[in-house]
Amino acid sequence: MVKPTLEQLPQLAKDKHNENKKYFAKLKKKPPKNLDYVMQELHDEEFERTDCLSCANCCKTTGPLFTNADIERIAKHLKLKPQQFIEQYLRVDEDNDHVLQSVPCTFLAADNYCMIYEVRPKACREYPHTDRKKFQQITNLTLKNTHICPAAFNIVEAMKQKIKL
Repeated sequence: MVKPTLEQLPQLAKDKHNENKKYFAKLKKKPPKNLDYVMQELHDEEFERTDCLSCANCCKTTGPLFTNADIERIAKHLKLKPQQFIEQYLRVDEDNDHVLQSVPCTFLAADNYCMIYEVRPKACREYPHTDRKKFQQITNLTLKNTHICPAAFNIVEAMKQKIKL
């Protein structure tokens, strides 16, 4: 299996896009009973050998959604009122969600460490969502993430080998 570098990822993900889209369409129609178990296993195996700090492409290129709970928690951590936090760092997107005003993430340090790691948004804690329950429900998100996250790309490639459809 090809292990993409960050430079190779956009082209590799683009080359696999249609194949992955067809695979996920089949998966949605008839998800295997053990899908979540297999995904958890593939996710764990991948993250045993993947160091997110060497990449941080998700933090550099995309912004998470901020739930109200995220906003409260992060604002408290930064000793701001929730409204101050929103005004300083967030904007409302076309789906009416709170997102970062810009990327790369304001809280990403030069060494790829997150300055609010202990209180980071739920979306960041769960990224790239490859170990989510009912995985077949988030295949569109996963398809997008294969273009951003080398680990997500690798997990999908391993998944296609392990779960033949």
